Amino acid sequence: MANLDLLTAADVQLMQDLAQRVTATHPHLVNAEATYGELAWNWGKSHAAHGPTWQRRLWFAGGRLVAWGWAQLPHRVHRTDGRSKDVTNANLVYQIHPDHADLIDEVIDWYDRTAPHVDRTVVPAAGDGFALKRWAAYGYETDPSSLGDTGFWTQLNERDLTDIEKPVLPEGFRFRTADEAGPEAAVRAHIDAWAPSTYSAEAYQGVRQTAGYRGDLHFLVEAPDGTMASSTIMWLDEVNRTAEFEPVGTHPGFRRQGLARAMLLHGMHAVRAAGATHATVACLGAPGHPKARALYHGVGFRELSRDAPLLRRHTPVF
Repeated sequence: MANLDLLTAADVQLMQDLAQRVTATHPHLVNAEATYGELAWNWGKSHAAHGPTWQRRLWFAGGRLVAWGWAQLPHRVHRTDGRSKDVTNANLVYQIHPDHADLIDEVIDWYDRTAPHVDRTVVPAAGDGFALKRWAAYGYETDPSSLGDTGFWTQLNERDLTDIEKPVLPEGFRFRTADEAGPEAAVRAHIDAWAPSTYSAEAYQGVRQTAGYRGDLHFLVEAPDGTMASSTIMWLDEVNRTAEFEPVGTHPGFRRQGLARAMLLHGMHAVRAAGATHATVACLGAPGHPKARALYHGVGFRELSRDAPLLRRHTPVF
C-alpha cells in the first residue's frame, strides 16, 4: 500500500524508524541523507520555509513503513546575507528496506511523475548495486558536478566509542549545552559557522520539536569573550545505541585552534555515558574537500559508505 501527500512530522518519525531498522542490519546501505539524525535535522530546520514544496510517498507492508520517497521540488532559498537563490531542479531522498528492494521501480516512477518538467537529481548509496542498475535503466547518469577533485558527494563515517581521547580546550574556553546557553546563542553559533546561512530562530524551533533532539546533547564551545565559537548537535539512536553528529561547525575567527576536535571528543564521551557504543558523522568525500574529512579521521572515524549522485536532465518536447 502507498499514499501521497506533503511530508509531515509524523511521516518523519516513521522514516526514522525505517532508518533504524536498515541501520541495524544493512548499515552500508544507509544513505547519508536518510539517517536517523539527518532526517530530523533536515525536516526541522527547513519545513517551515520549504515544506509546501516537499512531496512524499510512503510504502507499507504488514502495517510498517518499508519504503519512502521525499521529493524536494524547485524553490527559492533566502539567506542571512539578504540574498536569495533559486533551486531549479528537483532532488529525491529515499530509503527502501532491503527485504523490499523491488520497490525501487515504483519509487523511480513516482519521482519521474512528481517532477516531470525539471532536471532531477538523486543520491542512492554507492553500495546498492541493484538500485544503481535500476536508476540507470530509467536514464539516470552520474551527475557531472560530482566528478573530479572538487565534486560534491558525501561519505558517511563511523567509529566505535571505546578508547576515546580526553578533550582539551585552549585556556579560557569551555563546553556548554544548548539547554544552558539558550536558543539565541545556539542559533548565533550556527549562523556564524555557516554564513551566509538559511538558519534562523524559526528553523531552530523546528529542530527542537523533532523526535530525537536533545538540548543536553547539543554542544557548544564558548570563547573567553562569550562568543559561541563552535557547535554541534548529536542525535542519539537508542535502538541501535549509535549517535550522529549533524551539523558540526566553527566560527571562522576561531578555527585552527582545536575547538571542533575537542568538541567531537567531548560529545563522544557524553553519548557513551548516555548508552551509545557507536558514532557516525558525514562529510564531503572528494579529494578537494579534505578539511572536514581530516578532522573526523583525526578523532578515529573511518568511511562506512558513500553516496552516488545521479542526474536525469529534462528534455523539453517541442
